[in-house]
Amino acid sequence: MVAFHFPPQAGSSGVLRSLNFVKYLPLQGWQTSVLTASPKAYVQQRNDLVPSIPSDTVVIRAGALDAARHLAIRGKYLRLSALPDRWSTWWLPGVWAGLSEVRRSRPHLIWSTYPIATAHMIGGTLAMLTGLPWVADFRDPMLNSSNPAGALQRRVVRWLELLILRNASACVFTTTSSAQNYRKEYLDFAFKCHVIENGYDDDAFEQAERDKKPREDGRMLMLHSGLIYPADRDPSTFFSAVRQLIDHGDLNAESLCIRFRAPGHGSEVYECAQRHGLEKVVEIAPPVPYQDAIAEMMTANLLLVFQGSNFNAQVPAKIYEYVRSLRPILAVTDPAGETNRQLGQFVGVWTANIASDNSVAAALVNWLASDRLTPEEISLQQNLELVKRYSRRAATAQLGELFERLSR
Repeated sequence: MVAFHFPPQAGSSGVLRSLNFVKYLPLQGWQTSVLTASPKAYVQQRNDLVPSIPSDTVVIRAGALDAARHLAIRGKYLRLSALPDRWSTWWLPGVWAGLSEVRRSRPHLIWSTYPIATAHMIGGTLAMLTGLPWVADFRDPMLNSSNPAGALQRRVVRWLELLILRNASACVFTTTSSAQNYRKEYLDFAFKCHVIENGYDDDAFEQAERDKKPREDGRMLMLHSGLIYPADRDPSTFFSAVRQLIDHGDLNAESLCIRFRAPGHGSEVYECAQRHGLEKVVEIAPPVPYQDAIAEMMTANLLLVFQGSNFNAQVPAKIYEYVRSLRPILAVTDPAGETNRQLGQFVGVWTANIASDNSVAAALVNWLASDRLTPEEISLQQNLELVKRYSRRAATAQLGELFERLSR
């Protein structure tokens, strides 16, 4: 398994996808070796998930440099050194280390995962040199209207995308919309496109249930856990709606906390809050260990999701953890997007149009009315049965079945 995002890397939900596949694949009869990058390549590191790596899993860490940090002079680096991404130096050491592991363990197939395109370059090269089946886990589309930004990088990524579709034995996406878009664009390779969605880890929630403690802070907590992209997960209409409700007396600023946990762009989020007069209400909080993040979700009054139209084919991995937390959810999204569709199957979810502060305000008013009821009355427990199919165990079972078909 070729995965850049693997503990101790921090800051991406991709870590959890890779780690849980490694954790649960043995239950499907598959033992894995992991080829990842040396820790110095990671912009952020955290060790809390390292103990979750199964003790019998071989982890190979090939050398890699981050062009933006290791190859820059006075903050600038050659564009060519960051094609297809900033960690392109991982390619050759990764192939060399991968060939050594192939000779040692004689695997049945190779799996690689995006969003670091170099991982697919390593996986594809290893497949070409060994003749092994190759599963390319795209997760999300490699290109959208705003990412990557540079014209040269977009051309390289587009070329690489076609190369992957042509040479991979199977391509995996996390949403039906993403898979359908690729099937339409690459008709000759449509049969290769499969969907294995993200999900939640059963073990993490069982542990959180055992460790759960009530919050000492009596304020109403609205929580967004994870990355905010200012252009594509823009909270400004939400802030405008909250400002309206405070001014109208529907919300009490003194007893309200809107917390953004590890948003990545904390200064931009806080500046946006200031523009709406919410600097005393909005809190930018640092990353915490994964288990603590789950526990925090389970004690929030309202969980927040933001997803703009640029990401209509994608779903934030956190929504499955949100639903499993059995807490109310406010989804501020594009109505035509996959996130809105996916959350629509669950109860206790209030949806609003990310382009309209009035829509967000109306959703908040409706939630406030329901929040006066008990959790049983809004039937959040119903979500437990519905969300089971999105457990990491269930997703890994799907991956195991795909591996079986390809290795026959």
